[in-house]
Formats: sequence, structure tokens, C-alpha cells
Amino acid sequence: MRLPAVAEFDYQGEVPHRMRWALARRSIRKPDEISYYLAYAPLETTVQELVRIAGTRWAIEERFQAAKNECGLDQYEVRRYVGWYRHITLAMLAHAFLAVTAQQVQGKGVAPMRRTGSSSSQWRRFGDSWQLVVPGPHTFVATEDDITC
Repeated sequence: MRLPAVAEFDYQGEVPHRMRWALARRSIRKPDEISYYLAYAPLETTVQELVRIAGTRWAIEERFQAAKNECGLDQYEVRRYVGWYRHITLAMLAHAFLAVTAQQVQGKGVAPMRRTGSSSSQWRRFGDSWQLVVPGPHTFVATEDDITC
């Protein structure tokens, strides 16, 4: 549903350049549960594109939750923006490193993971934390191709 424009934010002079939307999403598994989103998009954005982008929200939240649990993204105790920014940047860099490393290990012959549910994420929720799901025990033997100097 398109919401009315706000003159102070949605117009540049007399010309509108953004629009506001209210999106409602019903769960397929639980039809009684409805999620609502407020969206703010350029005029040329189509409804299909808006819905597609809103659908990526959960995957992004999973990544941030995993970074909080695995890399200490939420463990900063700083007083200034520069310290906070450095901490967040390093935590996300560490998370990216772990994701790439896990992907490389899978590419080296480790048995593919069995996916549970509809999510394609390697991160699974266990109680109040998120953990990277790695296939069963495996042995990795380094070869000359793996060693770089």
C-alpha cells in the first residue's frame, strides 16, 4: 500500500523523488502471522523490486546475528564513534574471513552439508546463539597446492 508523501522528505522543491510504502507479508507455514514493513524508495522502484528487497531482510539479519555470536560484533565498549567504527569493521572482516574459509574447506572435498529447512544459510540457531554448521568429522591433509609462500 502506498503511503502519502511527506513534503519535507519526499520532495525536492516541487517535484516528488521518493515514495513511502507499507508492506505486509504473510507466512506460508503460519498464515495467521503477518509481518509489516515500512519502505522508503525512489519513485522508479517497482513493487516487485520492493518485495524482493524486503525478502532479503532475514538473510541479512542472520548474518549480523552470526557475526555477533562468532566474532563479537556486539561486544564493543567504546565511548567514541571512531572506536566503535573500528570494532564493527574488524568484527565484520573476521566474519567474512570465517565465511570464506568455511567455503574453501567445503570446496576441498568435504562432504556437502545437509540443509535443514528452507534457509540456505550455513548458520543455525541453537538456543539463544547462532553457530556455523560444519559437516561431520573430517580430515584435511595439506598438499603442495595448498601451501603458498
